[in-house]
Amino acid sequence: MVIRRRPQRGHRYSESPILELALQGWRSRMVGLLLLAALLALIFRAFYLQVIHNDFLQEKGDSRYRRDIEVSASRGKIVDRNGDILAVSTPMQSIWAIPGDARTMTAEQKRQLAKLLEMDGRELDGKIASDKTFVYIRRQIAPETGERIAALKLPGIHQEREYRRFYPAADMTAHLVGFTGVDDKGLEGVELAFQQSLLGRPGNRTVIRDRRGNIVEDVGAMRPPQDGKDIRLALDAKIQYLAYSQLKATVAAHKAKAGGAVVIDARNGEILALVNWPTYNPNNRQNLSGAPLRNRAITDTFEPGSVMKPFIAALALEQGKVTMNTPIDTAPGRMTIGVATISDAHRNGVLTVAEVIQKSSNVGIAKIALGFPPRDMWELFDRLGFGQAPNLGFPGEVGGRLRPWKSWRPIEQATMAYGHGISVSLLQLARAYCTFASDGELLPLSLLRVDDAVPVHGDRIFSPQTVRELRLMLEMAVQPGGTAPQARVAGYRVGGKTGTAYKVEDGAYARKYVASFVGIAPLSDPRLVIAVMIDEPSEAGHYGGDVAGPAFSRIAAGALRILGVPLDAPLQVAAADTLKEPL
Repeated sequence: MVIRRRPQRGHRYSESPILELALQGWRSRMVGLLLLAALLALIFRAFYLQVIHNDFLQEKGDSRYRRDIEVSASRGKIVDRNGDILAVSTPMQSIWAIPGDARTMTAEQKRQLAKLLEMDGRELDGKIASDKTFVYIRRQIAPETGERIAALKLPGIHQEREYRRFYPAADMTAHLVGFTGVDDKGLEGVELAFQQSLLGRPGNRTVIRDRRGNIVEDVGAMRPPQDGKDIRLALDAKIQYLAYSQLKATVAAHKAKAGGAVVIDARNGEILALVNWPTYNPNNRQNLSGAPLRNRAITDTFEPGSVMKPFIAALALEQGKVTMNTPIDTAPGRMTIGVATISDAHRNGVLTVAEVIQKSSNVGIAKIALGFPPRDMWELFDRLGFGQAPNLGFPGEVGGRLRPWKSWRPIEQATMAYGHGISVSLLQLARAYCTFASDGELLPLSLLRVDDAVPVHGDRIFSPQTVRELRLMLEMAVQPGGTAPQARVAGYRVGGKTGTAYKVEDGAYARKYVASFVGIAPLSDPRLVIAVMIDEPSEAGHYGGDVAGPAFSRIAAGALRILGVPLDAPLQVAAADTLKEPL
């Protein structure tokens, strides 16, 4: 018997029951919807970032290639009253590097760069070995050197323009004009006092740079820099040079430690000259410290000595206690107050008030001073500006020392009348003497040029009548028989007062002197007040009349000619007497 088998029906692989998923239909639809939602979210996110809110991506891109470069503003010039340049900014190049790229330079390229920058090879290697992304190699080099470096096309080495301050007058105006640092910001003098006006405002430009720092293109608008404002000083460069050269010569002739001189226009308080010695060159300030940097005329104080006597005489005249001819008995040339004794170098007997000033009698002026309540003297000194800064806005200006009147003993009141027990700066002293040159008004001082069309007024200290009488006394002091005949000026009537005082060191008087002279020229129509101070003269005399008086004479003679002031006296001046009186 034959058995016939039914043929089996084949199954497709995909229809295998083993592979079939027993998923419910809603689940597959949910997965599909989730995938679609994710896709839509990605599309929306891409649209949001690239179309609606593209700042983030733009910022990330800009941070890699876009740079804002500061365009330096030129610092304002400083000029004298006639427009002569005293300080100007000149363009320079500063070399900087991206250390990571600069390290790929060959040894020969490094040698060439170090030679052009006048650097030691090890110093250059140390800079480019830095782990920083930016480092200065050398700042403020000559543009010609920058061009030669650029021609080498060194990897990682770049440069930018900066400005360096140049001072044509160099050491002659250093203490007044001051100087700036490597970042072109004022550090001393007028440069610091007028920093905000001189500085200006830098501009900027937006560029795209490649990874090596090379500028590919400019993008966006450029904001141009605003240069600083020019400053026109009251200073006259010719008078400044005259005062500088005469002060330097005087310090050298007397082998002094230092000195200072100030020239003020008596009409409006303009400072026409202010010099110190020793000084420094602001164009080359390497290894500078100590004495050369001190602006002695403004920042240093000293006991002025007999230059204070005219103020006491003026106060006595103003209060009607004396006249020019009131006799004062100075015999026997000394005066004892308590346990202390005041002395004159020469016995003069009876002197008029005018002769007390002419011959600089300590005894005579002490007797006049003791006729006042201490408060009256203190108030006069205070109104004259002693004990307080001149308020020029100049860095480092000092107020000196003026103790409260309630603490004065009689001996202290007497000695302050001839300049001991009080300390002042040379600028304060010159300003106080302006009261004798401006009919009794204490004028405000000005570093800047004053408009001639605008009259300048100050506080009334003395009456015009008192001032006229004081000028006669000051003129007597420079005549034969006075303490400063060497201060006379051919062709002009001048007057002034000498000062010689011991220096105070460690709270005690030392056998060292400060010689000074403050004078007015010409007396018929005062134009200038000139103050000269010589610190520790050690040769050819130490009295104010012998040391500072001649310097005043030479400065006054030259300055009056420079200003074109008419003569008001005969040209002939007798040979100066060689007096050696204490002042």
